[in-house]
Amino acid sequence: MAIRFRQLQAFHAIYDTGTVTGAAKVLGISQPGTSNLIAQLERETRFKLFERVRGRLIPTPEAGVLYQEVDTVVRGLDHVNQAVTDLQNKQGGQLQVASQHALSFGFIPRLIAHFAKDRPNMSISFQSQYSPKIQEWVVAGLFEIGICEIPLLYDALQARPFSLEMVIAMRPEHPLAQHEILTPELLAGEPFIAMGPDHMSHRRTREAFDQAGVPWSVRVHSHLFKNILSFVKEGMGVALLDPLLPQYDEVGGFVTRPFQPKIMMDMVVVTSRERPISALGQSFLDLLLDEIAQTQSDGVALTDG
Repeated sequence: MAIRFRQLQAFHAIYDTGTVTGAAKVLGISQPGTSNLIAQLERETRFKLFERVRGRLIPTPEAGVLYQEVDTVVRGLDHVNQAVTDLQNKQGGQLQVASQHALSFGFIPRLIAHFAKDRPNMSISFQSQYSPKIQEWVVAGLFEIGICEIPLLYDALQARPFSLEMVIAMRPEHPLAQHEILTPELLAGEPFIAMGPDHMSHRRTREAFDQAGVPWSVRVHSHLFKNILSFVKEGMGVALLDPLLPQYDEVGGFVTRPFQPKIMMDMVVVTSRERPISALGQSFLDLLLDEIAQTQSDGVALTDG
């Protein structure tokens, strides 16, 4: 036998629609062309596939058995064609993004949700992790896009640096909330919740207080900005946070104020130098970089949460 796939498609379409006219519309060919394909298939199989009853084509028992086998194949090709169309239109595929923890509690999920609205066939792989692990994942090809803190650990990464100006968070009733800008002098002796000594924010805050010649009193060390904000809400002290975490915290119980001198958190968006990024990934990367640029240009405002 020399059965061709187009013959199977015609058989499948007639079986589903019940008429040659309906099948021809599905296939996008003429009615004679559709009838010819069925005639060819019947010659190849050497059994009748349809009986005409009151204007409709009724499948024979043999056709019913054949349909069960053909259905999976034809629908599978339809799915392949749809996947190709989705990829061409950047509507399908898998978005693979990993982010350090601070941006993963609101900023990145909301950006992904916005990106996914017009892409119903897109699947999403998103993880939050510490920055060194994120870089390792992108190098290994487990994720296409990573958002992490410096330093950059691998030459195989393409880095797009950006910086976020950190803000002071405190309880709304804190006496220092009356100030529009806070300084080391105003915060002298105030209990702080801070990242560990190895984190850039810890080192830079200590330098700011040392240069001002005033004591910096750290009451609590933690490893996540989300945890630090929770301690602030409990009234354990004040803290320097990246500006995006407070913006996406909907529970409230804190206010933020700018700090002088500015403490910057240096970050990078990373992709692999050694493998091309997908069209879908590139579209999200462009959106992400535009959103980051907008965030940087907006500056830091007073926030009441």
